[in-house]
Parts: sequence; C-alpha cells; structure tokens
Amino acid sequence: MSGYRWRTTGRLVADRVIGIVRAPDAATALGRARLLAGAGLTAVEISLTTPGALDALRELVAGETAGGGTGVLAGAGTILDEHQADRAIAAGAAFLVCPSLSVPVIRTAHRHGVPVVAGAATPTEIVQALEAGADLVKLFPAGRIGPDGLRAIRQALPQAPLVPTGGVTLESAPEWIAAGAVAAGMGSELTRGPEDAIRPRIRALLESLRTP
Repeated sequence: MSGYRWRTTGRLVADRVIGIVRAPDAATALGRARLLAGAGLTAVEISLTTPGALDALRELVAGETAGGGTGVLAGAGTILDEHQADRAIAAGAAFLVCPSLSVPVIRTAHRHGVPVVAGAATPTEIVQALEAGADLVKLFPAGRIGPDGLRAIRQALPQAPLVPTGGVTLESAPEWIAAGAVAAGMGSELTRGPEDAIRPRIRALLESLRTP
C-alpha cells in the first residue's frame, strides 16, 4: 500500500465511525455532510444514490480546500464501476466505498492513490476482497450478521479490517468495535431529528467509541 493510501486509510478509521450521507438532493446532502463534519466526524461518505451527489462532493471538498474547513475526509459511496470511480475521484473523493466487490473499482482508485472500502457479506467474499487489494472491507448488511457473527468471522480472519455497515445503531456501535471492527458505517442514525440534537449525539458517540 502506498504511503498516501496508508495515511488516508488510517484517517478513515481514526474515529471508529464513517458517516454516510444519503439525501433527496445535493443541497441537503452538502448540509448534512457539513453538519457531520462540524460535529467532529473525520470521515464522511456521500452516496451516489443521492441526486447530484458529485456536485455536493465538489462543494464539500472546495470548502475544505479554500481554508477554514473542518479537516473532513470526504468520500463517495455506492460506487459500482470504474466509470463512477473515475468521476468520484475527479470530484475530489479521498476514498471510495462499494456495496460489493469490484476489482475494476479497486484498480482505478489505486492508480490515483485512493483507498477503497469494498463490500462483502461472507468469509469467502471477505477473502476475495482482500486478495483484490481492498484497503478495508465493508461487512454488509451488518444487521444480518450481528456483532457475534463478526467475532466468529474474526476468529478465522483476524487480519481482516472490517467495517460493519447497515443496521449499526448508536447503541450497538461500541459492541461492534469491541467485537473487532476497525470502524462502523452509519447513516440515518447520525442525521435523524433536529439539527441541534445531531451534534451532541455524534459527540457522545465518538466519546463512547474512544472508551476502551
């Protein structure tokens, strides 16, 4: 792994949580991403299922580049092929997330020094993702597996850097980390409710994940 990719991957898992933004439009996605970053979250993924997702990503990255930003690491999710990977990287994505394993996406991203979180649902798929060069493995849908299932997988694959996503709650996130996850992907759990409730919720979550 290149030094740049290694450092970016380290930042991705530093908080033990990756925020996922899905929204009805680009403006809403940008607002939510900035809110998550302002609450202290380092890594924020904007899903391409959001209309205008790349526009939101460009604006988020531009705001950081212009100075006075939060230091957020902005990425793109639901990447399905190398075309989407190229467009996301051109828009400024610092990391890519896939719902499944796509070797062309990994190759495209790595040419640019960008890490990939590749999706997997079984031990076989996890091994295939690692063999293909995935920097992290998105265990999806995590709710179907549960923390105990992750513990069982890690008994056989202790080297796998797993990021459970889909079904991770504020209450269960610490248990996932205790089970051996390097981080957890969380979406609506972080952004639901009024804005003034989101910041303290995220700060409390980050604090709970820092506690041994």
